[in-house]
Amino acid sequence: MRREPAVPADVLAAVRAPLAAAGAEPADAPILQPLNLLLDLAGEAMRARLFVVQAEGGTEACLRPDFTVAVARQHIERGAAEGRYIYEGHAFRASPEAERPEEFLQLGLELFAPAGSPPVDADAEAARLAWRASEAGGRTDLTLWLGDVGLLDPFIESLGVAPALAARLRRVAGRPRLLQAELARTSEAGPPEQSQLAAMLSGLSEAQAAGMLEEVWSLAGIEPVGGRGPAEIAARLVRKAEAASAPALTKAQAAAFADFMAISAPPGEALQQVRALGGREARRLGAALDAWSARFEALAVPAERLRFTPALGHAFDYYDGATFEVRSDALGSDRPVAVGGRYDGLIARLGGEPACAVGCMVRPWRAWAEGEA
Repeated sequence: MRREPAVPADVLAAVRAPLAAAGAEPADAPILQPLNLLLDLAGEAMRARLFVVQAEGGTEACLRPDFTVAVARQHIERGAAEGRYIYEGHAFRASPEAERPEEFLQLGLELFAPAGSPPVDADAEAARLAWRASEAGGRTDLTLWLGDVGLLDPFIESLGVAPALAARLRRVAGRPRLLQAELARTSEAGPPEQSQLAAMLSGLSEAQAAGMLEEVWSLAGIEPVGGRGPAEIAARLVRKAEAASAPALTKAQAAAFADFMAISAPPGEALQQVRALGGREARRLGAALDAWSARFEALAVPAERLRFTPALGHAFDYYDGATFEVRSDALGSDRPVAVGGRYDGLIARLGGEPACAVGCMVRPWRAWAEGEA
């Protein structure tokens, strides 16, 4: 396992200081985390990034990939209505690139408040602290990128998209290949080609579809490989058939949605672009954009160091509101110095009572001006 080099103590203290001043109590997380839970939250594709361990006859676990889920679970177990937690420790993620460290130091902050609490101030605080901690490492080429997973719903609503199609757009928004396929499948394009097997299975129950697929395999002498069972494969085929016959966007809606996902501009300009693309039913969209104007004012970050792109964060399944990344020009978009955002829905998915939750994580080695290059 490739380990990240150590950061000098004075640099680490400087990066830690803004987070430590936030009035949070220290939190830790076991180095072994439940594999199935993380895959349920992040998707099976995440498995390739995890270091999986299993004792003989035991349950699969993985080395801690980050702290957010673990700290959220600890907060739920305490039964507290609110909490502020700071953490510091190593995380582990596999990387196919030989030069990337797979064990690295993270510092972070997680903030929890009762459901219904105003989100703007907490969102701005988390992003502001991530920015200050990143700046403390000495880099002068930083930019704070902001986005909002929660902006997707009011934008889709403003376009007058049918509910079933709106739900599909939400599911594929963070998956570029699937999103492009959906945007290309406009109502003016004519009916798409459809798998006959998928169409046959779509009218059956899950058990019946799996049974038919097993019968086809048996007749054809096929032995399935790759670990997926007939029920999972049948379900994927049924979803494919349903998608092929589902309502499609108009060309105008598809163009507006593509332009929305492509926005990347200074905050004021970006908000104007979103307003211009919104459709007639834009009351919720207008309110969401007004909230972003308030966030920008509360950030206390130089305007020339801010960028807004609505699509930021759609790749992370548990984010459901404002998102942010601190990026270095030298490191590029795929190696952020800090990341964070709102994840209210994660608390309910973990079995907790509805709550407001937002956090941030900083990589000191990337923040240090003489660190990662």
